[in-house]
Amino acid sequence: MSIFVPNKVYLRGILLHYFIQKKSAAEAHRILVQTYGDNALSDTTCTDWFRRFKNNDFELEDKERSGAPKKFQDKELEQLLDEDPSQTLSELGKILQVDESTVSKRLKGLGMIQKQGHWVPYELHPEKRPLYAQRHDKVILLHDKTSKKSAAEAHRILVQTYGDNALSDTTCRDWFRRFKNNDFQLEDKERSGAPKKFQDKELEQLLDEDPSQTLPELGKILQVDKSAVSKRLKGRALKEKRPLYAQRHDKVILLHDNDRPHVAKPVKTYLETLKWEVLPHPPYSPDIAPSNFHLFRSMAHGLADRRFHSYEEAQKWIDSWIASKDMSFFRRGIHVLPERWEKVVSSDGQYFK
Repeated sequence: MSIFVPNKVYLRGILLHYFIQKKSAAEAHRILVQTYGDNALSDTTCTDWFRRFKNNDFELEDKERSGAPKKFQDKELEQLLDEDPSQTLSELGKILQVDESTVSKRLKGLGMIQKQGHWVPYELHPEKRPLYAQRHDKVILLHDKTSKKSAAEAHRILVQTYGDNALSDTTCRDWFRRFKNNDFQLEDKERSGAPKKFQDKELEQLLDEDPSQTLPELGKILQVDKSAVSKRLKGRALKEKRPLYAQRHDKVILLHDNDRPHVAKPVKTYLETLKWEVLPHPPYSPDIAPSNFHLFRSMAHGLADRRFHSYEEAQKWIDSWIASKDMSFFRRGIHVLPERWEKVVSSDGQYFK
């Protein structure tokens, strides 16, 4: 089995991740040593990189050194922009005696963009600002896999740290599958020439893991167009093995209750544009949605006699509880859904207790 050996740029990406999480350089160094042993960066190097991050320098690659390039401080650049925010890269570079690319990189580090001919701060939350300079989600995924975390745990960490910028749960599972196959290439592979081929068993395995995946999700994991997945599902072999999935390929069926926000006209109109099939729901009937008859019921046992003193404490407990459940737990709740819907049929869609 191949052993992943990290390079220095990869390790710097891990340091940036822990900097964003507000850990100290010493903590980050200790984690690197625990995970990568002799391949970890030194304590001094970690401290040096944390100092760079604090100065809004998020460039992880080594800077080219030719001769003795002119250096300038961020405050010099900020002062020039205060005097005249409409100055061009060329004008700023001429004053600072550096080339345009150097000014451009420093402006990105400061979180500045050009709008209507003026340099203005790019509105980002503090915890997301480093992402503007360097995105490295896949580096963090590989680090978490090396640290023996699950794909679900890694996804949760990304969401907690980067919010809407995080990779999706499906993408995280896809990358963890690659890592298990000793594929540590983090750059997206270029596609050229003949389209990628895949075996029926690969598709079957994905459906076994999560039968709710859509065509685009399956296509992304298999690195093929969604039409290729659709054709394979319609094929004779998979039609026989997966008749239900073949019938509803690329079809979204939405189940939600009759609460006012869900049946409001704007919501109905929007759902019509998506061409989703909306299942009728008997008003306030308790045993229809999996979240009610499976998820919340199970969660209630863990909440018995528990008291929370803050919203953050409750949120932390819920995140921990969900992470403790494996995929089979959630799959089981979905598989029971047809049995629950027999009640809907027998009551002719009317309210029942």
